[in-house]
Amino acid sequence: MPASVEKTSPFPSLVIRAGGYEARGAFAQAQAMFLEPDPEVVRQLRERLDAVQAGVVAHFYMDAELQGVLAALESPRVHIADSLMMAERAVKMAEGGAKVIFVLGVDFMSENVRAALDASGYPDVPVYRVAEREIGCSLAEAAESTAYAAYVEKASRTPHSLHVIYVNTSLRVKGEAQKRLPTITCTSSNVLSVVLEAFATVPDLHVWFGPDTYMGHNLATMLRAYAELPDEAIARLHPAHTRASIASAAQRFHWFEQGACVVHHMFGHEVTERVRRDYADAFVTAHLEVPGEMFALGFEAQRAGRGVVGSTSNILDFILATVKRAGTANGPPATLKFILGTESGMATSVARAVRETLEQIAGDGGPALTVEIVFPVASEAIAQTGESELPIIPGVASGEGCSTAGGCASCVYMKMSSLDGLEDALDRLVANAKSVTPIAQSQLMARYAPKRLTDPRVAALGGETIGAMRELQRTRKLPPALVTALT
Repeated sequence: MPASVEKTSPFPSLVIRAGGYEARGAFAQAQAMFLEPDPEVVRQLRERLDAVQAGVVAHFYMDAELQGVLAALESPRVHIADSLMMAERAVKMAEGGAKVIFVLGVDFMSENVRAALDASGYPDVPVYRVAEREIGCSLAEAAESTAYAAYVEKASRTPHSLHVIYVNTSLRVKGEAQKRLPTITCTSSNVLSVVLEAFATVPDLHVWFGPDTYMGHNLATMLRAYAELPDEAIARLHPAHTRASIASAAQRFHWFEQGACVVHHMFGHEVTERVRRDYADAFVTAHLEVPGEMFALGFEAQRAGRGVVGSTSNILDFILATVKRAGTANGPPATLKFILGTESGMATSVARAVRETLEQIAGDGGPALTVEIVFPVASEAIAQTGESELPIIPGVASGEGCSTAGGCASCVYMKMSSLDGLEDALDRLVANAKSVTPIAQSQLMARYAPKRLTDPRVAALGGETIGAMRELQRTRKLPPALVTALT
């Protein structure tokens, strides 16, 4: 038997029932220990947030302890989501009276929130992270390279070119690109609709996607596959497209070939082979950023109705929809197994939402379902903290335990935001809320504020690319100004 498919221990998993959770393997145990946080910790955090009318938007990939407490708050001023909805919900919070927004994620997410608030008429609502140092991202750094600058320059010299830039990039990169050619931001949840709408709106358009190499390759694969579908199936993807138009678009879709997320890079050949061999009965979920083999497995499952490829929100929606369908089916109780092909932090939101759904099904007299969330990671992919209360945590220290045989699936950048950091930042605000002016407060909180661009024109241009995406989300049409620039 080939070494890549030798019999190995099962991947760690989290088993969810209406009555609670069962963790299998140390990695899953490190996730599960935070699903039911101390009520007193939750109460104290709620008091801190209320004292300064603060809102919190957090990404699905935050560490398990922080997510567990935030989810337990069940507050309209706390929301855990993907990067697109983080900015949208921050605006809603400002509209509802929030005086400050904390962004729990990497720095480009803080920039997105800042740009969305400015564009929505809330420039005076401050935005803070909870780590004192900058929070980077391997994918965002790829867009800072000379190779990416050359890629954008090549696109700018090609007639009828639209640059579709992934949200996981800095505002400066977005702004510098917008100076060179028409640019629109996208997320993993809307990139396909952005690309299809752009090709449908502008004849002979060239789309240049970046910087995520895997996502670009996967999108190209999807376009080629869709070109083989009947026209009626393609019309369900986009009413203006046919087999011929999709096939033509696939020839004019370009992607950057030197950018990748270090976490999703771990879902490679050996992980895919283990999933195929040992989990043939499982539903497969895969983020658009995973490498080709894992993407192919997820896309194959999606086309068979047993999986999904997309964003974190797409993954959560698919799992919940599948569980709800099973809850209405006749027959004996079933066990539904899902491969979680994305960053492990997603498990908190999935587990809580699934348990709530199972409780609703049970309350309605439905079957006693069991749901197993499988982490395709190394069982040893945990970190020893040296603390008596929390001896282990999900993820690894300094890359230990990460391998293509089953990677860590845990982003060290996303884990730079912590519950202690949020509490410390709030304590600083609470202690001085009534004794300092807004200007003094901003100076007091300067170490928590993401750096602003020194060139306001570049910042404004970067904001335009995000604004274009938000307009497309609202209208489902490419913004008229962008269409004019392209034609």
